[in-house]
Amino acid sequence: MRLVNGEVSFWWHRLGGARQRQPRPALPSSSSSPALECDVAIVGAGYTGLWTAYYLKRADPSLRVVVLEQAFAGYGASGRNGGWLTNEITGGVERYLATHGQAALDTFQQAMNETVAEVVRVTAAEGIDADVHLGGEHTVARGPAQLARLRELHTSMAARPGTDVEWLDAESAFARIGVAGTSAAVWHPHCARINPAKLVSGLADAVERLGVEIFEGTRVVSVAPGLARTLVDGVPGEVRARVVVRATEGFTADLAGYRREWLPMNSSMVATAPLPPQVWDAIGWDGRATLGDAAHVYMYAQRTADDRIALGGRGVPYTWGSSTARTTAGGVTPTRTVEGLRRVLEEFFPVLRSLTPDGRAPLEHAWSGVLAVPRDWQASVGLERAADGTALAWAGGYVGTGVTATNLAGRTLRDLVLGERTPLTELPWVGHRVRRWEPEPLRWLAVHGLYATYRMADAAEARGRTRTSPLAVLAGKVAGNH
Repeated sequence: MRLVNGEVSFWWHRLGGARQRQPRPALPSSSSSPALECDVAIVGAGYTGLWTAYYLKRADPSLRVVVLEQAFAGYGASGRNGGWLTNEITGGVERYLATHGQAALDTFQQAMNETVAEVVRVTAAEGIDADVHLGGEHTVARGPAQLARLRELHTSMAARPGTDVEWLDAESAFARIGVAGTSAAVWHPHCARINPAKLVSGLADAVERLGVEIFEGTRVVSVAPGLARTLVDGVPGEVRARVVVRATEGFTADLAGYRREWLPMNSSMVATAPLPPQVWDAIGWDGRATLGDAAHVYMYAQRTADDRIALGGRGVPYTWGSSTARTTAGGVTPTRTVEGLRRVLEEFFPVLRSLTPDGRAPLEHAWSGVLAVPRDWQASVGLERAADGTALAWAGGYVGTGVTATNLAGRTLRDLVLGERTPLTELPWVGHRVRRWEPEPLRWLAVHGLYATYRMADAAEARGRTRTSPLAVLAGKVAGNH
């Protein structure tokens, strides 16, 4: 079986390949061209940028909204992710509880629940066939240490309104999704499986129908209030706007002055061949919930619309100097990462070994991409105005929960750009700022050291350790996500 490695992602490959799509024009530029002027210039044609454009034009059709994209709409994480439209609050809830209190946290959770429903609503209203299936989220524990962590997670979630979490013992959990070695699982209903490339491509078409201009092949090299400097085929240009929106997520490090703002973390995925009915009879997964686990280096998976398993996890977590080039140029994934993800599939679903002569899970595709990680692992949305009345807005740092959070961010940016004070602009993540990541080589050493520690902890638990390793606890504190 031939393995396709890269080509941006399996999702784009299934749409005919990113290279086969008709490119949108680049921003017209020449050394003598005047700057393009508009009301709002959005940098990045992923979910954040497109949702922001969508809600701005719906709120005020008279606005001239321009989206600037260095490659094509959906080239980044929006076209490569695991397809989890879930209600999880990025960075966890303990910090928000400490800084803003229970009522604000509950409001935030309700907003995330409503956002899941909002994305489902808009896909239907705009005729976007994104393979949406609202099957909930299933998090499995395998072994005593994971079981203890999952119990803590369930206790924390069950104590808050809006989580609607359900505890499943080993038998009940295995009946829903037949993961080998299941000890227990937690399930909640606020999650849908999607095809990410179908969603982002459909959303790009929807904003164009509203009158938004999308310029592809247009690299933005720097941003400031009211100004985005561009580079097209080596020719510099400018876009001037009342508000510039930085919606660059994992590519933020490529902007001048933002190298240490957010860390571009690599994540990799594989997809199997379509699995035959007898395999699904053994596995179950009839509800098509998204699947995660309680490991330190966790996995995430979905049963696709065409009956494959698409599964992801960390490969090489970070590239020196916050460079995005190696992990985004086509999404090619190292062999050792592909084989590591294959082993996870085989450990979870041993029946997959029976499908090939060599006794290995049948993989058809592998790919990688980057997501943005703030130093405290908390996403943020904000807008800062300059003395002349122009502004620079931003949203991102979703740490892997962006399929949902981007929609909430887009609606929040709409209100901030329009100068309206609404319940969305009062959410705890609005205006949140955090210190930058450490300079190299500290950044590289820390990230690789942390994930090596997590892997050692997972290996010890797989050998029978019954409690979470103290090293893993320390790693979480050093990383800033605990």
